[in-house]
Amino acid sequence: MNYRTLGKDLKVSAVGLGCMGFSHAYGAPTDDGEAVRAIEQACEMGYNFFDTAEVYGTADDPHRNETIVGRALKSRRNNVIIATKFGIHFDTSNPQVNKPLVPDSRPEVIRKSVENSLKRLDTDHIDLYYQHRIDPKIPIEEVAGVMSELINEGKITHWGLSEADEETIRRAHKICPLTAIQNRYSMMARWHEKLFPTLEELGIGYVAFSPLANGFLTAKYNEKSKFDGTLDYRRAMPQFTEKAFKQNAALLELLENLSAEKNASPAQISLAWMMCKKMYIVPIPGTRKLERMAENASAADIILTSDEVAAIDDALDNMEMSEVFGGSKIVRK
Repeated sequence: MNYRTLGKDLKVSAVGLGCMGFSHAYGAPTDDGEAVRAIEQACEMGYNFFDTAEVYGTADDPHRNETIVGRALKSRRNNVIIATKFGIHFDTSNPQVNKPLVPDSRPEVIRKSVENSLKRLDTDHIDLYYQHRIDPKIPIEEVAGVMSELINEGKITHWGLSEADEETIRRAHKICPLTAIQNRYSMMARWHEKLFPTLEELGIGYVAFSPLANGFLTAKYNEKSKFDGTLDYRRAMPQFTEKAFKQNAALLELLENLSAEKNASPAQISLAWMMCKKMYIVPIPGTRKLERMAENASAADIILTSDEVAAIDDALDNMEMSEVFGGSKIVRK
């Protein structure tokens, strides 16, 4: 595994592991023991960067994911980077499988969240602590101030923002320097590329979540693929409709051609494309399967030249493509 640096000094594996899917959003949760063993084996593969959040859980255990991650990494704590998040809860009154998000970053809520996350993760500090979504009711300067206090107290060592825009990034960074943003990014979701100049100016890393468009870019699904209607968000994602597979025919053909040329999988090409674009981009694909973890990790070894990356960008700019899931609805309560 290769390694990269986020911000000034946070050294992470070039590919991180998004742990959400073990307990949330992708069907029935994995058995806890099995999930722990999978994360432990990811460490053996060279992963040192693990992403979770306080809300990645189940109806009966809303914070299950942090507990799993903490249990898996306890014996390796000094050799791994744990990222988690605060600042949202789900609108559980909504009947949809993909329940809306309710932002809440009041300072007293942040304080409670960090203490509970530390307990569940069974650690004395969090390496990278993200505001999960911007709270329009709380000035970002106030949130950044709390982060500065938590850093001074040793409860967190770095912080970041998820799904943030340029103005919010700049305002937050002035109060307490950001190490990374975590925004959606994939061949199908490129709208945050406009942030690259700002990130380079301020020395902030980009952690890319959903780098495979929720699995679509693995090219392992088709119009007949079925997803659980009560536990799997993909059931409601536009890129998995029968119409979308027809609209994305050129995209899938591009991936297959590049895969053959580079002797790689479509997923590896999708990850290599963004890693070869910017050295400060670190994708965090999620999977429960060990073979997929190994496959994703190996994407860091694939080299695409700047000309090859530019050619891919040009192809993406000029092909038909379906809508792609852009995030859960945000509501105010």
